[in-house]
Amino acid sequence: MTKILGIETSCDETSVAIVKNGVDVLSNVVKTQLVHSKFGGVVPDLSSREHVNFILDVARESLRKSNLEIKDIDAVSVVNGPGLVGSLMVGVSFAEGICIRFGKKLITTDHIVGHIYGNVLTYKKISLPMLSLVVSGGHTSIFFVNKDFEIKTLGKTKDDAAGEAFDKCAKILNLGYPGGPLIEKFSKNGDEKFYRFPVSRLEGYDFSFSGLKTSVLYYKRKMGEEFVKENISNIAASIQKAIVEQLLSVFEKCFEDNKNNIKSVSIAGGVSANGYFREKFKKLFENRVDNIYIPSMEFCTDNAALTAGLAYLKYKKNIFSELGVKVFSRS
Repeated sequence: MTKILGIETSCDETSVAIVKNGVDVLSNVVKTQLVHSKFGGVVPDLSSREHVNFILDVARESLRKSNLEIKDIDAVSVVNGPGLVGSLMVGVSFAEGICIRFGKKLITTDHIVGHIYGNVLTYKKISLPMLSLVVSGGHTSIFFVNKDFEIKTLGKTKDDAAGEAFDKCAKILNLGYPGGPLIEKFSKNGDEKFYRFPVSRLEGYDFSFSGLKTSVLYYKRKMGEEFVKENISNIAASIQKAIVEQLLSVFEKCFEDNKNNIKSVSIAGGVSANGYFREKFKKLFENRVDNIYIPSMEFCTDNAALTAGLAYLKYKKNIFSELGVKVFSRS
């Protein structure tokens, strides 16, 4: 039985997890940084400092919850990108310190591939090849996942990610941060047909959400503060519809063009926690593909179980990293 300790510090969650044999989560402790809420977004310098403050306690809590000690761990995995460089360096330095002190093997993993792997942690076994839509605050991309769980990018956002669009629109509407959960909350009592916000249509399988943000800003200026307050649920529902409509229309186009090579479809990333998105995705692909994978809520957002599980695939192949790992901000 292989037990891997994973470390995730790519953005504003400090997380340490322990996963057995790539699928059994023994512990998964996540500490979300609350300091960023008053700024309406993640402040990189504050994020890295908070990781330094939290990571040791989070690691100790993860070991305690799993009833294990460091000596019981077979390898240490860490996300080294994409993400905020300063934040990633905290996680990598901590992981390398453990490896040096206790003589453990080091495995690095890609943050985005980890999100896709959240479906493996949810279902234990998935059918491949798979077409996956990864949607978060920093990423909106379509990936082809082959039988070895290697990915190929088929499409991505040209500007804002979908999660970023949620956040920026929520900020314009004075709803607060993070914007995705707040827009979803207000949307539940709203009419999604209240206003037709623009949906970008690009060539190929790429996305663009910057136009939506601008449209919401101009709409607010035109209609006025009072109108927006009185119709906030309807406006939020209309924004949510526009974002999800683009996500699904582009992904469906990609699916139709590649369906002969695909056994399953999936979503992943923080925005995959959105209930409206989950239901629309499931309904769109019913009876069109062998399997539809949607991660459980605990594996949607950033967490270390994703890297610890994914690292098992490298562990089985004896693929390890040398110390002095470099971090990267973009794929």
